[in-house]
Amino acid sequence: MRRAGLILLFLLAAAGAVRAQGPAPFAAFERASAEVLNDPHDLAIGPDGRLYVADKFNNRIAILDAETLEVLGSFGDGQLWNVHDISFGPDGRAHIAVTGTGEIAIWAQDGAGWHQVGVLTGLPRTEGALAHSNGRVYVMAGGAGRLIAFEGTVPVAVAGGLYGAHDVAEAPDGSIWVADNFSRRLVQYSADLQLMRVIDHRKYGFIGPRYLDVDPAGRLVVADQEGHRVLLIDPAAGEDGALIGTIGNGLPGKGPNLLDDPEGVAVRGGVYFFADSDNNRVVRYVVAVN
Repeated sequence: MRRAGLILLFLLAAAGAVRAQGPAPFAAFERASAEVLNDPHDLAIGPDGRLYVADKFNNRIAILDAETLEVLGSFGDGQLWNVHDISFGPDGRAHIAVTGTGEIAIWAQDGAGWHQVGVLTGLPRTEGALAHSNGRVYVMAGGAGRLIAFEGTVPVAVAGGLYGAHDVAEAPDGSIWVADNFSRRLVQYSADLQLMRVIDHRKYGFIGPRYLDVDPAGRLVVADQEGHRVLLIDPAAGEDGALIGTIGNGLPGKGPNLLDDPEGVAVRGGVYFFADSDNNRVVRYVVAVN
């Protein structure tokens, strides 16, 4: 019996040592919102500095104070069926991936509040939207496996073979990163949708990369949903890039450095916002390691 106990202690210590050797968290937990969202997906910082969250099963965009994470209001309630993503263009308009209706809804704000001013349709399972600094809108139609670039309402470039892919994010050089969920990889394209690079090395352990953001240094902040982790990756560090750190231990949980099916990611300076989706909240982390 004593021997069995010693063996168990040894195994637990070994497991702890393995965990200790893994990538450290790249930021420290600061606070969480109230659990009043319903499966929040991607999120973005708006021109007004507030946090805008695709509140999926509430079929709306929730507006949060970026400092306190208090819910300040919402728009599109009941109109944005199964909403997944939001991106703000240089003109301040919100481009919203309304997955349930296969469209990008374009909303603008004036003195009377938010109202819809346009739409892009015929986009099956619209998972991701990017209002690029070049004026184009890039749409990930995951149901068709196509990434489509629009100028106005006219498609001008297409990349295929991306069935089930989700988010689209702009890098500092204007290139585009796609979280290719089903293929468990990240794919980089030029602004004209020419393939540039694929990151899928086993060291990342991708299970379901859904949404991502790119920080000013070009590093990728990736929500690996089924892995219950968010990864910070430097794609410039060699052919396969480098894993700088992770938040989450691979198991669903709630609390500092624990996440349950994280989906959305937004970065502002040294602050990270994650949609802790199955905990129905947004969490805020601050930089621990540069």
